[in-house]
Amino acid sequence: MKRNAYYVGWLVVLLWACVHHRATTSKGGDKMEVKGRTDLSLETLKAKRARFKDVTVGVDLKEVSDEDKRVLWHLLKAADVMDILFFKQASRDGLMIYEDLKRNARTEIDRVLLELVEINFGIFDRLDHFKPLIGKKEKPLGASFYPEDMTKEEFEAFLRTHEDKKDAFVSPYTVIVRGKDGGLESVPYSEFYRDELEKAARHLEDAARETRDEALRRFLLSRAEAFRTNDYFQSECDWVDLHSYKGEGKSAVEITIGPYEVYEDRLFNYKASFEALVGVVDEVESAKLGLVASFLDELEANLPIEGRYKNFGRGQVSPILVVNLIYSSGDTKAGVQTTAYNLPNDERVREAKGSKKVLLKNVARAKFEASLVPIARRVLDPKLLDFVDFDAYFNDVLMHEVSHGLGPGIITAQDGSKVQVNVALKETYSTIEECKADVLGLWTSFYLIRKGVLPQELGKRIMATMLAGLFRSMRFGVSEAHGLANLIEFNFFKDEGCILFDENTARFSVVEEKFCRCVEALARRLLTIEATGDYHGAKSLIEKYGRIPVEVEQALRRLEDIPVDIKPIYSSAEELRRTMGRE
Repeated sequence: MKRNAYYVGWLVVLLWACVHHRATTSKGGDKMEVKGRTDLSLETLKAKRARFKDVTVGVDLKEVSDEDKRVLWHLLKAADVMDILFFKQASRDGLMIYEDLKRNARTEIDRVLLELVEINFGIFDRLDHFKPLIGKKEKPLGASFYPEDMTKEEFEAFLRTHEDKKDAFVSPYTVIVRGKDGGLESVPYSEFYRDELEKAARHLEDAARETRDEALRRFLLSRAEAFRTNDYFQSECDWVDLHSYKGEGKSAVEITIGPYEVYEDRLFNYKASFEALVGVVDEVESAKLGLVASFLDELEANLPIEGRYKNFGRGQVSPILVVNLIYSSGDTKAGVQTTAYNLPNDERVREAKGSKKVLLKNVARAKFEASLVPIARRVLDPKLLDFVDFDAYFNDVLMHEVSHGLGPGIITAQDGSKVQVNVALKETYSTIEECKADVLGLWTSFYLIRKGVLPQELGKRIMATMLAGLFRSMRFGVSEAHGLANLIEFNFFKDEGCILFDENTARFSVVEEKFCRCVEALARRLLTIEATGDYHGAKSLIEKYGRIPVEVEQALRRLEDIPVDIKPIYSSAEELRRTMGRE
């Protein structure tokens, strides 16, 4: 089955021959001639590339022990495998096109196109509704997780008549393929991606042999085993426990590697994509933020939702780490870069063990300076500009991730079954969950300000920075969960009167006295949708508030010359590859 799923044969070769770039220039020197598509110019491609600003991201390796450098070297090789895996998950022919471009890029158009395919992990533009850069074919909603000709109706009808196969079919760790009889079958990742996962597993085992840190070694070995067995439960628990080891040889390495987020599956939000983030912990900054973890029960109790829906059953292990990133790969590197994350997503692990929040400080700083500050200067009321600062932005990132761990987890769906929220909400889940995390991040921040945990003066800075941040995220596009979530927040807050637009100055401001009330109203609505598994309510909310109003469209046009996000240049990773490879 694996061979059949990957075999592209003469049909794909013919397709690639039809759309393959034959770069020629017109008299103006900027027109790209593509069979089946002639509307891509060098100017257009450069504009798309300019949306991602090259920024050097790294750490001071002088502060990293020799032992950890050896561990990191092996982890970088494992991370490279995640790139290959995600290319294959994102589309069926993206990796082939990318490798062909690498071999044959000779003109400037070729080279810019190559960079865009690398950024997007394929030919579909992640900032422009997944429109193709080459050819006319639209990206399947199910990426390569399902047969291209499979409809949602066929999948759901199959489950109704094969209840015994439901767990395997909705599992985050299976690919759905057509069997010999034309029906649907599920194949575990460990079988479907066996060669790549075996290679990654061996690199993790090599890293485990280099470290004296018992917690790190335990995770690396259990994650290698998970790649081979498709059972991720124990390794997820071990990942939460990273940095619990206090003895001699404690490592500063933080490694996240495996299948995690479900954004790429726009058909159901069921299937997890492979990614890796390799970094080192900033112990001083982590200690500063660790206090928030002690308030999790209080934050849950304070949620604006009926008490029967509050979730006090999750494990209480909830470390918060500030990490400086050395390298990322796979899903987390595609398009807009990850700033922070709250994992695992498996609700069974969260209830048994808890979760861990990781904030990438050097990435956050780069994004803030490259994008958010210039946006604030263009769209905010000038009176708010002095209140836009990095501490408020970093607090917003932190509380967003904390809030992913609050609220409903395993629920009673409307048909009476016990399911995880993402299964009940299907393709709406990613948008609703990101919106919930944003809004609860604001709600919990103001709760901690009232408690005196966070400084009083942070309140106005949070509001001003949040408003600029809405425009930053909306530029990710409404086909992307974070961008659509921020559009919903903007429209809801504007309808409720806590965001104002001045038509004379074309600037936006916040009504402070209404702000918390608006946040409470949206938080209650989102939490109720998740707690009741209200799929139709989720769709209704997205349809009502997911449209771009005129004033936002005009504002976004004024931001077109500002980078949407960064393209990291991993200086420390390259130094490690260079120096460790010689030893």
